Amino acid sequence: MTSENLLVEQRIREYESRLKHLDEMIEKAAAGVGEAQPHDEINEAQPHDEIKAKLKQIRKERDKLESHYEQMKLTPGENWEVEEIEKSGPMGIWDVLAQDLEHLLKHLKL
Repeated sequence: MTSENLLVEQRIREYESRLKHLDEMIEKAAAGVGEAQPHDEINEAQPHDEIKAKLKQIRKERDKLESHYEQMKLTPGENWEVEEIEKSGPMGIWDVLAQDLEHLLKHLKL
């Protein structure tokens, strides 16, 4: 296997791991939103509907990442350019989504 193919495989495994982590945080946040009451002290700073809307947006962005990930898996390694492999690409989006979820979980005190 060439070094480029190894880099592709490594990147795909990394994306897969991060996607799984996002799914776990989304699940935890969704459970917290479901348990929270619209007018309790947890949600004073941010109304319950606003939290649900934010979680919906996070799920939408997560689905975009999954689509990108699935596309990556189907692309033969020899078709990848070194630039594509080395740049961070969706990793920045993952980091932003993870921060949004962590912030949401903090508000839910989970």
